[in-house]
Amino acid sequence: MRLSRLMFALCFTAFAFALPVSAQSPYPSRPVRVLDGYAAGSTTDLIGRLMAGRLSEYWKQPVFVETRAGAAGNLAADSTAKAQGDGYTLLFAQNGLAISAAALADLPYKAERDLMPLVPVSATPHILIVDPEFPGKTVQDLIALAKKEPGRLTFASSGVGNSDHLAGELFNMMAGITAIHVPYKGGAPAATDLMAGRITYYFAGMPVGLPLAKSGRARALGVTSKQRYAGAPDIPTIAEQGLPQFEATLWQGFFAPATIDPALAARISRDIETVLKQPETREKMEKAGAVPFEDNQDNFRKFFHADIEKWRNLVKSTNLKLE
Repeated sequence: MRLSRLMFALCFTAFAFALPVSAQSPYPSRPVRVLDGYAAGSTTDLIGRLMAGRLSEYWKQPVFVETRAGAAGNLAADSTAKAQGDGYTLLFAQNGLAISAAALADLPYKAERDLMPLVPVSATPHILIVDPEFPGKTVQDLIALAKKEPGRLTFASSGVGNSDHLAGELFNMMAGITAIHVPYKGGAPAATDLMAGRITYYFAGMPVGLPLAKSGRARALGVTSKQRYAGAPDIPTIAEQGLPQFEATLWQGFFAPATIDPALAARISRDIETVLKQPETREKMEKAGAVPFEDNQDNFRKFFHADIEKWRNLVKSTNLKLE
């Protein structure tokens, strides 16, 4: 009997040592850091902080957002790629990550190799806004003015290579107009200069642009989805206004260093998915102007790689330079 108990204890100990660390200990057992490559007040920053707060409640551990703005989110992405893969450093990123991977050959990290997609969070259209004094109320008015004064109008972005930048470039190409691109370090400063009349137009993220339009601090000309946005059904799509093939979507999601244990990555992904499905999370996101993008880790990995290829093809076909 004693021998049997001893053998059982030895076998159990050996099994415990054979388990990956992520399966032996609870996660998280200490604060989790989420790196965000976009300026405070930007769409990605707003949604990232919302999710951090919801995850803090779910995990019963602090989840804090550390802003490392600049280089179209690549400073934060590079720091995450080089961080320890223990689950305590995550990245909250958006389309700009895929665009940079597709268009910039000299990055200090490789997104497809060094980052592991965990789970998507939201996917929303951009909203094309101008300042309230703009002499026009439709997309066609903007296009007509740009054609009348080629190269004089300006359009903002939250940084070279970000989703709002590419939305603007795509719009200009499809409309057959030229305008001066003015990159900022985030959506908030871009919107500030637009409201002051220093920028002509901006493809803002919904959480930034829609409140400005509803309050009268900016004028909305259109949304970038194929169908009208449910949160603002009175704003027509750009596709309705003479550019039927135009579409651009801003997505956001969580990533981890590629060195993370797959079992831990799967656990974190499931937890985020659970939080996303909570009614309070959905309500907060919808109030912020974001649409939840619910999917699993495997599909998000495929989606991310496909998005990189999509932008790679666009950059090649238009010879667009993002450096």
